[in-house]
Amino acid sequence: MSLHLEPIPVVPEETVRVARAAFPKGNLYLKMRDELGTFYKDEDFADLFPTRGQPAFSPWRLALITVMQFAEGLSDRQAAEAVRSRIDWKYALSLELEDAGFDYSILSEFRSRLLKKKKESLLLEKMSERFQDKGWLKGGGRQRTDSTHILAKVRNLNRLESVCETLRAALNEIAEIAPEWLKQRVSADWFDRYSRRIEEYRLPKGEKKRHEYAALLAVYGFQLLTWVKAAETPEELKQLKKVKILQQMWEHQFEFKDEKPQFRAAKDLAPASERFDSPYDIEARYGNKRATTWRGYKVHFTETCDRNCPHLISNVETTIATMPDLKMNRAIHDSLRKKKLLPKVHLVDAGYVEADWILENARATPPVEIIGPLRANVQWQATEQKGYALTDFAIDWENQKVTCPAGKTTTNWYQRKYTGAEKVRVRFRRSQCKNCENQSLCTRSGDGRSLSFSPQTKHDWLAEQRTLENTQGWRKLYSQRAGIEGTFSQAVRAYDLRQTRYIGENKTHLHNIATASAINISRSIAWLDGKPREKTRTSRFAKLRISEC
Repeated sequence: MSLHLEPIPVVPEETVRVARAAFPKGNLYLKMRDELGTFYKDEDFADLFPTRGQPAFSPWRLALITVMQFAEGLSDRQAAEAVRSRIDWKYALSLELEDAGFDYSILSEFRSRLLKKKKESLLLEKMSERFQDKGWLKGGGRQRTDSTHILAKVRNLNRLESVCETLRAALNEIAEIAPEWLKQRVSADWFDRYSRRIEEYRLPKGEKKRHEYAALLAVYGFQLLTWVKAAETPEELKQLKKVKILQQMWEHQFEFKDEKPQFRAAKDLAPASERFDSPYDIEARYGNKRATTWRGYKVHFTETCDRNCPHLISNVETTIATMPDLKMNRAIHDSLRKKKLLPKVHLVDAGYVEADWILENARATPPVEIIGPLRANVQWQATEQKGYALTDFAIDWENQKVTCPAGKTTTNWYQRKYTGAEKVRVRFRRSQCKNCENQSLCTRSGDGRSLSFSPQTKHDWLAEQRTLENTQGWRKLYSQRAGIEGTFSQAVRAYDLRQTRYIGENKTHLHNIATASAINISRSIAWLDGKPREKTRTSRFAKLRISEC
């Protein structure tokens, strides 16, 4: 389909008349069109379409429909039907009442074009430009960031189910491309085992039988890979996606012992960030954050939190589940900087906090104040609060020596990079600690106490920050970060954010961006209507205590 650029048409008079009669007080989409316009133009998506061929359905409409369908949790079929039958949708899209709409498959094709050209971020960026024009979204204010988990759109599989299903997926793909080639090689036993979906209740019971089942499964998988790699095998079979996934899965899960394949021990498996559990979404990873475990992805929302403006989502980042928040702090700032939305004050939780990053932003032009708790000292002396922590030692920076609480001094001072950060390492001799009456309060090592700390400038700044975190003013400011938890609650409960609709990280990112855009529409209209922001819900039992205070 080709694109012929046209100006956005006004809403037809008959559509206006009927819509006003149907919604005398207006509704979300009527107010959106009247107050905010359409957000998108055909020119924004010009490079997604050729200039010749059958005319395409207006991409500005497809972009707006994509956001609207996420606002209501509609499938492609339901969204296409809404375009045909709903007056408020026709009003927002400048369509005649008699407009027959389009085939629902066009929405999927539009998303594919967005992803192919890596333009999915346009859905949020072009909307943000409109909010910037109205002065609701701007740099230099106050913003907050946090992440939450996204479940992949695949079944949760145990280890044996996962490898079985991977072999079955490869067989299905080969059967579609080269049925006769495959039929000539497999025996009837293959059909008995892998013709149906692999499920836990169909697998053998007992550890011994399962090991035997897995061993035979491994043989079948290696046999299939051998057939595919043979010189006479058609090249197209060697390039099949599921065959390559089978190769990766077998490398991750099996090893040879006594020339027989068997499951690798858990300690010999590849890291979780490299392994996948389902052949249908190999980018989904096993994530673990505190007590929450999941298979899927992570999404990072950054939103404004100034008092005199609606709280709008300014940036969305999507990562694999195993990506630490710490590795996303600079990426989030880079994205905000490109949009000219870098805040003056940025509220983040401990997962994003890194001393070097905070110092970089404090010295940048313009500076950004990062508000977030530093990581706690996890050494036993500090956590048990009955031993000598680093703060109990006197550091002589000029002479490069350290004195312990017992009055013993060491000059065993080394400064070098450890795990990418500049550190000072200090060690007291064994003879100094062995006969010390305070040894039990200082170290449990027989080799003497050792210390590790940052160079002076950073060390002093860290000490100052830890003191600052205990002040009432800092706590009051940081408490505003908690508001983004309400954003995630809204996104999960009202917009189905928790589980992605699609397969793969890029498509999941599109899902997250469309969800954020839908939330922004809702919040901007609520702001125009003067609706107060929801307060944190308090249980009836908790209110009993509040009423007594």
